[in-house]
Amino acid sequence: GPLQCKNNHLLWNCPYGISQRPPTRNMPKESPLAMALQIVVPFLLAGFGTVSAGMVLDIVQHWDAFKYITEIFILVPALLGLKGNLEMTLASRLSTAVNVGKMDSPIEKWNLIIGNLALKQVQATVVGFLAAVAAVVLGWIPEGKFQMNHAVLLCSASVATAFIASMLQGFIMVGVIVGSKKTGINPDNVATPIAASFGDLITLAILAWISQGLYNCLDSHPYASSLVCAFFLSLTPVWMVISSKHPASRTLLYSGWEPVITAMVISSIGGLILDKTVSDPNLAGIVVYTPVINGIGGNLVAIQSSRISTHLHFHSAPGEVPEEAKGCYYPCRTFCGTGANHRSAQVLLLLVLPGHLIFLYTIHLMKSGHTTLTPIFMTVYLAAALLQVFLLLCIADWMVYSMWRSGKDPDSFSIPYLTALGDLLGTALLALSFQFLWYIGDQDSDVGD
Repeated sequence: GPLQCKNNHLLWNCPYGISQRPPTRNMPKESPLAMALQIVVPFLLAGFGTVSAGMVLDIVQHWDAFKYITEIFILVPALLGLKGNLEMTLASRLSTAVNVGKMDSPIEKWNLIIGNLALKQVQATVVGFLAAVAAVVLGWIPEGKFQMNHAVLLCSASVATAFIASMLQGFIMVGVIVGSKKTGINPDNVATPIAASFGDLITLAILAWISQGLYNCLDSHPYASSLVCAFFLSLTPVWMVISSKHPASRTLLYSGWEPVITAMVISSIGGLILDKTVSDPNLAGIVVYTPVINGIGGNLVAIQSSRISTHLHFHSAPGEVPEEAKGCYYPCRTFCGTGANHRSAQVLLLLVLPGHLIFLYTIHLMKSGHTTLTPIFMTVYLAAALLQVFLLLCIADWMVYSMWRSGKDPDSFSIPYLTALGDLLGTALLALSFQFLWYIGDQDSDVGD
């Protein structure tokens, strides 16, 4: 919370320690062209990562574990959403720390990194476990069928996937942040999309491999799933102790659970939509496009959220917002204007159509999926993607300023909500698009094959 020192400066207890606001150093200036060039490369990398994830999901949906325990599909958006809950949030926090000078000292830098990585492992394990519980509730309870061995398998696969994927991506993320600082690139532009570049692919591959492996052991080694789950859960106290020793992460260890757990629930609802859609043979072609539309929307809105947050850390005291952000929200506020955040919103929205066209064509070239790229399909799909990103950017503008006004650090709170909403909006709009295409007769004989 805010504190007052004897010199009457406003101090703020934030994830980087107690610091005076606004900082004394100047915020780097960026031209729209420089910003676009910095964003477009990691954006394309992240996009191709989501395309790869979609292709993997298209293949593994036919594996025994996914066919006989379809509730695994409910886990997919929740576990892929961990990159928004944890990796992108870490990237946003460290990006702001770099820009405001909190990582200039080697000791302070490594305290921040170690504390945040340990915190991330605690959150990944807990969220993985809760995602499995949500999958059980959303998947099996309404149908009145429950199998304990399947529930334990679901829990083990979820916790193990969350833990391993989070650790791998955490190391990648730290390397990106440190590398950006050394090369003079604004980490706000590149860190969050690179956090997602391989996140979806790594997470899906680990989930598929572990789920199928445990499924194969159900009869021969029935206790394997329980042992795997118990092992990863038993490591949680160790990470809690390490995290609590660092001021950078101690506060979030106790207060940072609301956004990640709420985001997990939102993503799980998107997973329920995916589960029901995949079960419909007329709509099975949706699988390959789901990680793409969800990932792209989440990547773009995370960049905007991170940029607005850094801008607020530079120019406003916590609890106070700039004049242009006061009053009732209206969409023109997000896109109309010449400020840095207006320009970035315009650039990000303009990237949607060409980006998705590239990714659709890549899927087509790789002969993945079961849907022909007809003009009507591309029109409906691109309209859904554009609407998703437009809504997310508007929500981000409103949400980040609202959180700052209420005293919450948006670096830690906004991105989990926004990427989870991206998953829910993307899956829902995609399902509606496929349903609409089916009704108007834009059908493929190979859908679901």
